[in-house]
Amino acid sequence: MPAADPLPALLVAVPVVILACQMGATLLRRLGQPPVIGEIAMGIVLGPSLIGWVWPEAQAWLFPDAVLPYTSVLGQFGLLAFMFLVGLELDLGALRGHSRIAVAVSQAGMLLPLGLGALLALAMYGQLAPDGVGLVPFTLFVAVAMSVTAFPVLARILVDRGLYGTPLGALAMACAAVDDVAAWCLLALVVALASAGSPLDALTTAGLTVLFAGAMVLMVRPLLARWAAARADRTNDGVILVLLFSGLSLSALMTDLIGVHTLFGAFLFGVVTPRGHRRVEASAARLRAVAVPVLLPLFFVHTGLRTEIGALAADPVQWLWAGAVVVVAVLGKWGGAAGAARVCGRSWREALSIGALMNCRGLTELVVLNIGLELGVIGPELFTMLVLMALITTAVTSPAVSRLHRPRLPAPTPDPTPAAAPTPDPSPAATAASPT
Repeated sequence: MPAADPLPALLVAVPVVILACQMGATLLRRLGQPPVIGEIAMGIVLGPSLIGWVWPEAQAWLFPDAVLPYTSVLGQFGLLAFMFLVGLELDLGALRGHSRIAVAVSQAGMLLPLGLGALLALAMYGQLAPDGVGLVPFTLFVAVAMSVTAFPVLARILVDRGLYGTPLGALAMACAAVDDVAAWCLLALVVALASAGSPLDALTTAGLTVLFAGAMVLMVRPLLARWAAARADRTNDGVILVLLFSGLSLSALMTDLIGVHTLFGAFLFGVVTPRGHRRVEASAARLRAVAVPVLLPLFFVHTGLRTEIGALAADPVQWLWAGAVVVVAVLGKWGGAAGAARVCGRSWREALSIGALMNCRGLTELVVLNIGLELGVIGPELFTMLVLMALITTAVTSPAVSRLHRPRLPAPTPDPTPAAAPTPDPSPAATAASPT
């Protein structure tokens, strides 16, 4: 008997997911939060944590097993496009004038959460690590997950709060840029260790990754720059869009063949794509207009279907571990970045603001967590804990920055002029009313 055609079910699931995530994004935007929080939350709502718990038949009807591979692939295409856009927006030129403090804050904002995350991973390894996972990849992955900053969400918060063009905003963007590059390099190392069958395989994968990244920067980037300068203005916009999408896809394929995740290739292609060219940026904007609102929500639902908060409720100890994950994440990232900024001479207000912004994890954290779950480095319980941590740390960022930069009303200045003595009323009525 031939298998049922999954297209009708897919034509139901895709618009439901897109509309639900759009509703969540709109609601959270009105509440002063980044829209991505609403999209992540709706992905969890559509999964086993709520719909699957309250009405499992509805979830099974909306996401039958035959549909899940297709929604997953479409979501992955949206994610590849998003990572390309992240790389395209990663402007290391923002380091000008901030390189010393940006490197210091980024290092502290990476090293402290890495260290605290490693200690936490050592403590939870016996209970939460999947069977067969080595201590080293598990520890490294948890440490990296604690040290991630969501570069795109941070930029959006700065824009929404009117801080994007300020010295504080420029410094925060510079710190996040350094942090982003370091985090992706560390994650590539973790993927190589987890995927390799032996230390030699891991070294081979790491070496090939370095060679590929060097070829992209030293060879592909100049070629793209020369093409953009000479021919982009005479190329049809549709052709440019096809070239960008084909380039990110082929770059993703190369990193997949090397043995690291496809997302690294898409990110690298975004990094080497020429910036500042009108036609290229217009085509990237067209890609964003489709990938982010239409395809990326399918990734959120893919994450939500893997997140089962109810599994934590059955064991109070799991909630204690979840609380420890949140505390370690906040202390490591916010504390490390804020402390370094303060040591570098920034005021407490600016230092705490930088720490709050660096503590934002957003979609970048979800990307990292899904890679870890696919590799089998973490299990479903820890995956759920880390997803909740990503939601909480992202949600507190915007209110914290708003409170730290709330306009302060000046204190009333006392009037140095003494009050004039009342003038006696010479009128007959006043004279008659006065006591004798």
